[in-house]
Parts: sequence; C-alpha cells; structure tokens
Amino acid sequence: MDWYSWTKALHVMSVLAWMAGLFYLPRLYVYHTMHRPGSQTSEQFKVMEEKLLAVIMNPAMISSWLFGLLAAWQSWVFTEPWFHVKLLMVVLMTAFHVALMKWRNDFARDQNRRTERFYRMANEVPTLLMAVIVIMVIVRPF
Repeated sequence: MDWYSWTKALHVMSVLAWMAGLFYLPRLYVYHTMHRPGSQTSEQFKVMEEKLLAVIMNPAMISSWLFGLLAAWQSWVFTEPWFHVKLLMVVLMTAFHVALMKWRNDFARDQNRRTERFYRMANEVPTLLMAVIVIMVIVRPF
C-alpha cells in the first residue's frame, strides 16, 4: 500500500474543502453587512456562518494540517526552502481563518463594525496565499 499517495490525496481533499470555506465565508460577510442587525435575514446569515465554520471549515483546516504535516514527514521536505515558504503561507492562511472566526463572533453579537468593502477586500486574501502555496509546491522555485 502506498501510504504517501493516500496521505497526499487526503491532504488535497482537506485543502479543497478548507479553501471553499475560506472563499465563501467572507462573501457571506459581504452580504451580511447589507442587512440590519437583528433582522430575520441577519439571523439566517448567523446560522449559515456558524455552520460553515463548525461543520466544514474547522474540520477541514485541522485535517489539512494533519495530513499536510504527515505528508511532509513521509517525504522529509522540512529542510527544503520552498517548503518553508509554503509553511509560512499556511500559517498566514490559518491566521486568516482565525480572523474570520473573530469576525463571525462580531456578527453573532450584532457588533460588526467593518464595511462591505472591507470584506470584499478580505475575500482576496486566500486567493493570494493559495497562489504562492501552489507555486511553491508545483514549481519549487528554490
């Protein structure tokens, strides 16, 4: 059995699920800002945001880390410069995930102070981080 291939496959599936959430949650925040706190629509967004984080994003982030570190250990890339850059980008992606959780808590308490424009700009962060990660893994420029 080729355990490394299974580990990589599970890592890629986890990352795909995590990235889907990282792309979608800021978009939900954009739409959420357009509704008055306490309104029926605002309350529905709160449920959607919480479920996305709890059911998809948090488990996907954890499994991305677990399978990613296992794949790195199996292929022993810890000394490779490209891997250091990739790891830094994944740490930044995780920090963005934590920020999304904090912003969700603000919405849950009806205390969001950020604008629609802020969330539109934040929506680009995972794309930029993902681009660097993919280049590091596929191209391995150094």
